[in-house]
Amino acid sequence: MRAASLAPLSAFPLPPGWQAIAGGLTAPEGFLAAGITAGLKPSGNPDLALLLAPLGAVCAGSFTLNRVRAACVDLCAERLDARGGQARAVLTNSGQANACTGERGLIDSLKATEELAKRLGLEAEEVLICSTGVIGQPIPMDTLLAGLDPLVAALSRQGGEAAARAILTTDLIDKQIALEADLGGRTVRIGGMAKGSGMIHPNMATMLGYLSCDAGVPAETWQAMVRRVVDRSFNAITVDGDTSTNDTFLAFAAGEPLSPEHWPALEAGLAAVSQHLARAIARDGEGATCLIEVRVEGAVDDAAARAIGRTVCSSSLVKCAIHGRDPNWGRIVAAAGRAGVGFDPDAVALWLGEHQLMAAGQPLAFDRPAASRYMKERAAGAYLLDDTVLIRLLVGEGPGKGAAWGCDLTDQYVRINADYTT
Repeated sequence: MRAASLAPLSAFPLPPGWQAIAGGLTAPEGFLAAGITAGLKPSGNPDLALLLAPLGAVCAGSFTLNRVRAACVDLCAERLDARGGQARAVLTNSGQANACTGERGLIDSLKATEELAKRLGLEAEEVLICSTGVIGQPIPMDTLLAGLDPLVAALSRQGGEAAARAILTTDLIDKQIALEADLGGRTVRIGGMAKGSGMIHPNMATMLGYLSCDAGVPAETWQAMVRRVVDRSFNAITVDGDTSTNDTFLAFAAGEPLSPEHWPALEAGLAAVSQHLARAIARDGEGATCLIEVRVEGAVDDAAARAIGRTVCSSSLVKCAIHGRDPNWGRIVAAAGRAGVGFDPDAVALWLGEHQLMAAGQPLAFDRPAASRYMKERAAGAYLLDDTVLIRLLVGEGPGKGAAWGCDLTDQYVRINADYTT
């Protein structure tokens, strides 16, 4: 794991009234977490995590749309639906995806949540489970079950950092964030953690992501907020174009009810937390040397703008050009044109950083060495304030705007994934 950390939260604009605070998932009042080494990974790294939410918590879930889904994904979705969004805990094992394991996958997920529920004094249906790791590998259940007692014993208000480490697989850094704001005369906090580095092209969720909030919000309202936020964050990132079998995002809210007049401000905070985690996943893409941000304006609507942005971010040709520090802008425009949304090619304007490359659909003369140097400088600032290669596209005069994030494609990505199980 890299010793360096992600760019400070101060490097990214936060919504009015929100400020960064110490802590992650357990920064909000009443939330406990833990992470331990149970022995699920041959590496000996932490591999079992637990989040416990306060009594009365509601949970909104967003899950992969991949037709090949791990049993734990369906179990989470079914339990949240059956209980109207009521949930108290989520167990996460890393090392084994427990996907494509037949009936055993469901049996093991049920057993794990039942045994954990006994130790927490909860009903089994209040406990959710997420798994991450190699597809086709079942959970070593004897090892997992033996880890439940020490896992529960480790629950604390300081356990968020250990939990964030325990959910990692090929990630090089853990990903955490916490914000707070004064809403209606009270302090409201939002915390989050996520994991993901490869097999990243979420469709309705992220690899694994968790959010906590100490404000009470009705379950239906909370689910609607989370759905909108996911579209603007985790559904706007890509590393390699592969949607996982286990993608899950779970957001918990518990506490004194928040007045509806403050819901828009709360949603802005949720978006800031989620976008920070999403960017962190894209920046930690396997083998990556820089973050790519594509901002699109002038589309017919926001969804169209995000679709264009993510298509550009997911283009292997664009990603390779950025890694080679080659301002080959034709690849960017070509990718935008196959995004599946309409726009006028004669209206396109394009910038790479401060360098304008196109206007009104026509190429402009630009300083090619300077544009290449811009990309080199971004990569040289890995995990600092200047590691983002910014691409801006104007595609018309419509009201739609949006952003997407990705990373460059390197030979290290090929090496990591060529040797993943060997």
